[in-house]
Amino acid sequence: MTPQAAMFAETVLRVRDLGKEYRLYSSPRQRLKAVLTGRSTHRSHWALREVSFDLQRGQCIGIVGDNGAGKSSLLKLLAGTLRPTTGSIERIGRVTAILELGAGFHPEFSGRDNLYFGGSMIGISREEMVRLEPEIIEFSGLAEAIDRPVKTYSSGMAVRLAFALVTAVQPDVLIVDEALAVGDQQFQKKCIDRITAFREAGCTILFCSHSPYHVRTLCDQALWLEHGRMREFGDTEAVLGAYETHSRQREAPVEVAEAAAPPPLPYERGPTSALIVSCELSNLREGNPGLLDSRDLVATITVRGKGDERPNIGFMIEQARGVGITSLATHEEGAAPVYLGDRTWRSVLTFPELPLHSGDYVISVFLFDESGLVTYDLWFKFLTFRFLSPKLMPGLVRLPHHWS
Repeated sequence: MTPQAAMFAETVLRVRDLGKEYRLYSSPRQRLKAVLTGRSTHRSHWALREVSFDLQRGQCIGIVGDNGAGKSSLLKLLAGTLRPTTGSIERIGRVTAILELGAGFHPEFSGRDNLYFGGSMIGISREEMVRLEPEIIEFSGLAEAIDRPVKTYSSGMAVRLAFALVTAVQPDVLIVDEALAVGDQQFQKKCIDRITAFREAGCTILFCSHSPYHVRTLCDQALWLEHGRMREFGDTEAVLGAYETHSRQREAPVEVAEAAAPPPLPYERGPTSALIVSCELSNLREGNPGLLDSRDLVATITVRGKGDERPNIGFMIEQARGVGITSLATHEEGAAPVYLGDRTWRSVLTFPELPLHSGDYVISVFLFDESGLVTYDLWFKFLTFRFLSPKLMPGLVRLPHHWS
């Protein structure tokens, strides 16, 4: 084994029979009575039970599960902000957690003072902070506001400063919750780039997300939690496939929205924003849903990129009241969009002899950055079309086959 391979085979996080119990009392008086008498009348809620796994240096694990499955409790235990009720956690090296970003800032202190205050809380000495301060401020993009009290910051500004602070020094283990709602496209991309760089340098990452796309793209393995217990742990695709099947079987069918304008993004679109301009289907009759008057499905997608960066385009077809059928992306297939000038790009996607059975189908379009990790824009389930197959057999798709 080479020295580099040996380094990446090192176990940096070992979890054994981890459990977290919360004691619930019917009232504050009952809690006080239990303290005074030593006789407890609480109800036990176990957020986690019997969780065990090892992580090697350089691994990236995605944590998935429904709300209330125990994901946040697990991350807080691993970060050291909660104490386990049962079991043990062994950590090697520096652990950095991106959980509730900005929650520990003092509102009366300036942004600069909070860097030193917050830095001391995560083990950055004052001398080291003097050296890191210019880089942190530059990364956050808050130079003009850095000497203002944090109470005057928007929530997005506080998150940006907190992210820049907690990732200023590469950790051995990075824990990322759903806290990367950093607002604008440019800073979201910087965050993803920094996390990716950490991973490539051998940082172990635990990534909790409700985005299957990002879990698939970033993670080597996945952990599925259900009611506080490990349901599955292993290769990302196998675990996500099982979790998504479970979710579809549990949920009631969702009505498909009528074709409408694409939904707004959670941030303001400006003249420099990257966005989807249009998606047009050839040979689509007017109607709701429109009838695809062709055996071929041809989608022409036009987007506006960001600066000189070449964007990537994603396309998804789903059954109108059922399951996903296919999802494609230019960066996955080496099919770069064509540049039209003035930051405009276009891709034409053709499905010859569309192998679907008759039915109603819904389309989503995605705009990614050059790496394929940052989602700049999405038109989710924005268009429904009807397809009439010449084959009258039941089913969903016609698979390649032969008889013998």
